[in-house]
Amino acid sequence: MVLGFALAYAGVGHLGVNRVEFRAQVPNLLKDYADLVVLASGVVEIALGFGLIALWKYRVQIGWVVAAFFVAVFWGNISQYVNHVDAFGLDSDRARFIRLLFQPLLVGWALWSTGAWSAYKLHKRGR
Repeated sequence: MVLGFALAYAGVGHLGVNRVEFRAQVPNLLKDYADLVVLASGVVEIALGFGLIALWKYRVQIGWVVAAFFVAVFWGNISQYVNHVDAFGLDSDRARFIRLLFQPLLVGWALWSTGAWSAYKLHKRGR
């Protein structure tokens, strides 16, 4: 539930107060579409967040999708680091690098908190 609320909250930020900050994370390849990328990813985050909250029956499947989403947006975090872009108070290469270390933790949180990883291990054992 906490992950669901966190995703929904971050998604709302994409659509409003943090929109400029999120645009700074869009990789150079997609800079011409930065606003669209930020809006679309915000809508996806809101949907995933509410999915985790309201569709708990499907939490394992949604957990895998959330983990994949965190992997997909990692490209933006890498771009912010490589291109030395300041956003969200990350105003040094060190701060941006440390943030990169937290992305795998988000993936792990998604898999652990939804039971996706446990379901995978049980499925693998049952083969």
